Amino acid sequence: MAPKNAEASTEPDPRDAVTEYSPLQSEIKKLIKSSGPMPVWRYMELCLTHPSHGYYISRDPLGREGDFTTSPEVSQMFGELLGLWVGSVWKAMGSPSLLRLIELGPGRGTMMADALRALRVLPPLYQALSIHLVEINPVLREKQKAALSGVRIIAWHDSLDQVPNGPAVILANEYFDVLPIHQAVKRETGWHERTVEIDDGGKLAFGFAAEPMPRFEVLLPPLVRAAPVGAVFEWRSDTEIMKIATRVRDQAGAALIIDYGHVRSDAGDTFQAIARHSFADPLKNPGQADVTAHVDFQALARAAEDIGARVHGPVPQGDFLKSIGIETRAVTLMAKASHEVSEDISSALKRLTDSGRGGMGSMFKVLAVSQPGLTSLAGLGDQEQAQVVRAELP
Repeated sequence: MAPKNAEASTEPDPRDAVTEYSPLQSEIKKLIKSSGPMPVWRYMELCLTHPSHGYYISRDPLGREGDFTTSPEVSQMFGELLGLWVGSVWKAMGSPSLLRLIELGPGRGTMMADALRALRVLPPLYQALSIHLVEINPVLREKQKAALSGVRIIAWHDSLDQVPNGPAVILANEYFDVLPIHQAVKRETGWHERTVEIDDGGKLAFGFAAEPMPRFEVLLPPLVRAAPVGAVFEWRSDTEIMKIATRVRDQAGAALIIDYGHVRSDAGDTFQAIARHSFADPLKNPGQADVTAHVDFQALARAAEDIGARVHGPVPQGDFLKSIGIETRAVTLMAKASHEVSEDISSALKRLTDSGRGGMGSMFKVLAVSQPGLTSLAGLGDQEQAQVVRAELP
């Protein structure tokens, strides 16, 4: 299954005829000509966050008219259940009088709006909430403001570092997949950093650094050390997960990370582009398509544990949602709905939880990171906590 529910397609992207040569492509070629081939991480960073032409800087990429659909856009049930999960964490923390609810990369604000609607069943928590959205896209910020217009305390930030101190629950749905990746290619001479260069035809192409990375093998996960020549290994900086883990370790709370990816660190090239809900060439029309890579959940867990945070999971998204009551919520909603709406709810339930083609249930994983004292969290192995969430379904 493709990430973000894109369907593989051999049909040309309808925008290709219009954007054969993107403005960002011109800038990237100039950089390569002046400084040499650029690492994949730098190319990905420019594609997504270039101040003038970055994909995530100036557009709304979500929904049918965009390039992909995320779980909150599939159904209100997703955000509602995450809201109640926040409630269960708050109780496990001892019900602090102030809780900062932080969302990283909140899209249109749909998930937060759904979560807050569900949290109205817990008035003491609802009154304790201070909402913080970490978002760099001005277009999406305006949509978030519209979606959350009735929220009492809300603030926007460019990074997690800017969120004030205090106990917090952090939600990160499809946030890590767009953080830039480093890639290395195994050659006969060792592991070489993978690069983006200009080929003989004047097009962007993948290459690799002339010299191998010294002693790189020592840092590799066990499964990768025996990889054959030509294999690709990719990794992300630990900076973001360490910020999150440090925050909840030192100031109390938990973070819930939901994304598509794998549970074991291994070799494999997952760098890809999504445009109009179909796969696209990641080196064509930079800045015009979403470029992503799978999330290595083992690497996230290891980085969080190394600095003393507690890790819960990962578990498949389908198992997590079923454990905290999505099937019960679907039945409740269908009982009050027309036949047509009930069919939509049933379809959304299947899409969020199934493991087959088009389903998000197994490709997407759920990982939580918390303060050491939170020994169990709902949906991540603790059935008693999960029952608390199910009992509070509105």
